[in-house]
Amino acid sequence: MIPNACIQVHTSPVDRPSVPVWFAEVVIIVQHLAASGLLDGFAHEVRLVRGRFGSYEPIDFLALLIGYAISGERTLADFFERIEPFETEFMALFGRRCLPHRSSLSRFLADVDRPCLEAFRALFQHHAFTDGWTLESIGGLWDRQGHRCIVFDVDATRQAARQRALPCGPELPATRRRLDAVCAPGYTGRKRGEVVRTRTVALQMHTRQWIGIYAGRGNGDYQGELALALRAITTYLGLFAFTPEVALVRLDGQYGDTVAIAQLIGAGVHLVTRARGYRVLEHPQVQHVLAHSPTARVSRVNSDEMVELFDGGWLQLDGEVPQTRVIVARHHAPEPGKRISVGKRIGEWVYEVFITTLPVDGYLVEDVLDLHHGRGAFEAVLADEDVEEDPDRWCSYTQCGQELWQIACQWVWNLRLSLGQALQKAELREIEWASPAKTPPVLLTIEEPVEEYRPWEWATAFERATGRFGADAFILQEDGKLRCPAGASLWLSEVRQENAFTQRAVYLAYQTDCQCRSLRERCLAKGAKGNRARRVSAVRRLLPPRASVAYEQKPILLGPIRWVDVAGRALRRNWTTHWHRQHVEIIPLVDCSKKVSPPPRPARAVRSHYRWS
Repeated sequence: MIPNACIQVHTSPVDRPSVPVWFAEVVIIVQHLAASGLLDGFAHEVRLVRGRFGSYEPIDFLALLIGYAISGERTLADFFERIEPFETEFMALFGRRCLPHRSSLSRFLADVDRPCLEAFRALFQHHAFTDGWTLESIGGLWDRQGHRCIVFDVDATRQAARQRALPCGPELPATRRRLDAVCAPGYTGRKRGEVVRTRTVALQMHTRQWIGIYAGRGNGDYQGELALALRAITTYLGLFAFTPEVALVRLDGQYGDTVAIAQLIGAGVHLVTRARGYRVLEHPQVQHVLAHSPTARVSRVNSDEMVELFDGGWLQLDGEVPQTRVIVARHHAPEPGKRISVGKRIGEWVYEVFITTLPVDGYLVEDVLDLHHGRGAFEAVLADEDVEEDPDRWCSYTQCGQELWQIACQWVWNLRLSLGQALQKAELREIEWASPAKTPPVLLTIEEPVEEYRPWEWATAFERATGRFGADAFILQEDGKLRCPAGASLWLSEVRQENAFTQRAVYLAYQTDCQCRSLRERCLAKGAKGNRARRVSAVRRLLPPRASVAYEQKPILLGPIRWVDVAGRALRRNWTTHWHRQHVEIIPLVDCSKKVSPPPRPARAVRSHYRWS
């Protein structure tokens, strides 16, 4: 006993480790999993033809990963050190006998294959989506016509890894890095590292539930991962008896090309994304809209800069893609020398292009822009994820093993949401996303379907970039050929349709005509080979259709846009704080609870295939 004037502190020579603060939360979550039958699902549905990691079963390692995700410990070493005095009690919660060693967990994650991973993902999708949620409590977005949408965010995040420089030479063996199976060179963004790993995540924005995670080496396969995310979104909606048309998917510019847009439209969902390219600004319909006054003017968030919005109408961006709604935003360009992070500078303006399939009578142009900028809440959720769980911690150096750990992290995240909702009885939050408004008066025209092109415009980028002869130095002759400064003729090679509204004509010179050494250096690019002659191209763009009849559409009064969601951050953190404050005392009991028994193991010949290979 240590006496003190105010308190008395009793000490003992017997080692009595303190129970981890997160042990109470583990008890509650495991009890919920057992009551819902998920522990039996882990034991009987998640199977693996294993390598050598002892007599353990997959449920033993899934118990470790779930406990590690709940604990929030920085590394696996810290988690094992903290749980070591209570390993028997920890595994007894899952109906198992003993805790696997760290090396056994490493071998298990290294052996996880695609069927085992997909079985665990199927359990996640069929149990974590609807657990504790109803058709009314999942929230939604009601447009100006009263139609309901469920907003999802799909985006790819990057995880960079540092690699030391290794000596290399002909006398040394080839280097083997442990991250080669899970990382590859790619775009690192603002992260420090030599190799990266991309994970695409889908988030339901009203409840802050994770819908799916899909990873790949390097920059990943964004089209394949988007297809998997859309499948998960369709599964989520089907569990609540919704059709895919209810989904509104928000994406960034990576998915703003025609291939990704075709995937989204083919899945039957609505989309809001930023266009990846700016070729659509050359469309005659967009040019015609930009020549008139803007549809709306809004100010940027946290600044007084005005942004002009133009509704470009419904356009067909590509021959195989259905029509989409194009919205153009522009603002004054910054001072010369300042870098533009997003947009394309044309003259004194910076243009941004947004693509959507939302109806005009449900969402005005400023509503679509606000919805896209609302993706900032998705970045806040990613920041919360790094603080509360950090799924990017390395648990395995194989792709399937690391993805299995990240699915376990998302499952714990969703469990905290649903159990926190049941504990706190929180009510839905409803805000007015946009006030009632009137549609601006529109001058509608009936256009004649006649295609007419502007005159040919000669390319001048070569002259600006190199200082050599530009296209204006070549003179068009009556026979349709071009005369170069050296007196030779260039003949018309082809006239190709670049897109639905642009044609390009290419003129070529003969190889023998470009051998004049006096003008060759001023005509051809530096380093051009002797067998390459000069090429000159011209572009002409489609004119807007002629309007035969015009009339003005009167303004229509539209209702407000309502956003309904739950306080996801408060639900999770209040739940965690509540159980971390509870006193936990572990008392050994004589009788043991019922064990969770997995199905019989496969034959030894099957189990030992890895060892013999």
